[in-house]
Amino acid sequence: MTSARKLIANRANARASTGPKTAQGRAQAARNAFRHGLSLPVCSDPALAQEVEALAREIAGTDARAEIQELARQAAEAQIDLRRVRYARHRLLSNAFGNPFYESRADTRMKMAVLSQLLRPRAPDIPTGALSAFLTATPTGPQKFAVILSREAKQLLAMDRYERRALLRRKVALRALDDMRRSV
Repeated sequence: MTSARKLIANRANARASTGPKTAQGRAQAARNAFRHGLSLPVCSDPALAQEVEALAREIAGTDARAEIQELARQAAEAQIDLRRVRYARHRLLSNAFGNPFYESRADTRMKMAVLSQLLRPRAPDIPTGALSAFLTATPTGPQKFAVILSREAKQLLAMDRYERRALLRRKVALRALDDMRRSV
């Protein structure tokens, strides 16, 4: 059984943790659930649903039976999903490469540690030019590529799973479609 003292402390902690207080914090919290939108079904977006239908008609042909149209629709949904995943991956990497200030979290922590050391009493006297060069240095070329891949690995792996699922769904639908057409 929880003691009265512990219960009072728990309630006080619960009142204190009501979420972000600043507008910036609230805006960030509002975006927490949104990463890339790949978990949403294709047909939830009306524009994509139209693309699916157009592609399905193209795959099935004009005078196809209902079973063939359904298999063509499944293949088209998987193809549109595949395109969405590849576009999301491209956008993620393009944004990271296009950011001139992109750096690893370790580099950011190291720079913050140096700054905190410099703010202490009796801090070493470092020339402003050297300090500025150190603080504004960011990775470039292959080093930047490695930092981006390591930092975005979790999200890239999630996108890879979405891509594999879409590829498998497309493969299964196209095989079933081919089998259906052969049996006719």
